[in-house]
Amino acid sequence: MQRNMPSQRPASWPTNHPDVPLGRVGVLLLNLGTPDATDYWSMRRYLKQFLSDPRVIEEPRWKWWPILNFIILTVRPGPKGRDYDSIWNKERNEGPLKTITRSQAEKLAEALKALPNVVVDWGMRYANPSTASRIDALQKAGCDRILLVPLYPQYAAATTATAADEAFRHLITMRWQPAVRVAPPWHDDPVYVDALANSVRESLAKLSFEPEKIIATFHGMPEKYLLQGDPYHCQCMKTSRLVRERLGLSPDRWLTTFQSRFGNDPWLQPYTDETVERLAKSGVKRLALIAPGFSADCLETLEELDVENREIFVEHGGTDFAYIPALNDSDDGMRVIEAVVRRELSGWV
Repeated sequence: MQRNMPSQRPASWPTNHPDVPLGRVGVLLLNLGTPDATDYWSMRRYLKQFLSDPRVIEEPRWKWWPILNFIILTVRPGPKGRDYDSIWNKERNEGPLKTITRSQAEKLAEALKALPNVVVDWGMRYANPSTASRIDALQKAGCDRILLVPLYPQYAAATTATAADEAFRHLITMRWQPAVRVAPPWHDDPVYVDALANSVRESLAKLSFEPEKIIATFHGMPEKYLLQGDPYHCQCMKTSRLVRERLGLSPDRWLTTFQSRFGNDPWLQPYTDETVERLAKSGVKRLALIAPGFSADCLETLEELDVENREIFVEHGGTDFAYIPALNDSDDGMRVIEAVVRRELSGWV
């Protein structure tokens, strides 16, 4: 995903001065992460890193530390490992999020090959490949400017901000820091809205049934994060409304919900699983779900939505269920990422 470029060594430099490659611009796609394997200890390491992040769990350390280490990290690695194993990419021996993010980076590099001296790479906030290792790799390749692209269309402190935090933590260890930009969210970008609408149209056209209801489901967060000023909820609602309007659907056919709640605190509502159950009990027989906030399919979509919520729907009377895949590395998905990157590279290339 990079082209060779000679280092720049002025004639006046001492002969023993190390080579210093310069002049390239790095683009680093960043996603959440996935465990290195599905066994107990791999899952425990991943969950510990993830759930120790104060951006994710905003609880006092004295309160959260014993809950995490004595309860959650003892109980959850086994069941979560089995969930991951059900969606695992056995051919590459990795989670689908890693497979898709790699492909997104490779396709972006191909799309940007005409731009001079641009190097595209990818990394994860949790587990591997780490954000720090990819920043080092980009600098070693001669990138003195790096565009960080957290792959979250809607901004949240627990996603976008913590991805930037991880990069900045590594930057403070570097003697020669590259110049850095962070791509802003694109929740209302027309390219993104069009891509989602196209994806819905194409997916619905392939179904053997017409859904009575379509749910746009976003990853949830505690309500208190919204009350403390996080814009995530508002950006999700705007994305959902814009896509519905672009599709020309009435508000009574399109619902917006939030999934993946964790713990006992109230989270953003309505909850996806409860809504799916309510619709089935009310007589809705045909249902489709789309997850606009996920740039790549992962455990929360492939297992939680397409398996767990499908089971909930059928168990309570539904007959036809479809999960519409994330944009992933599709042509529509890559148009979105490329548009964001080209815009944010303005002035650098």
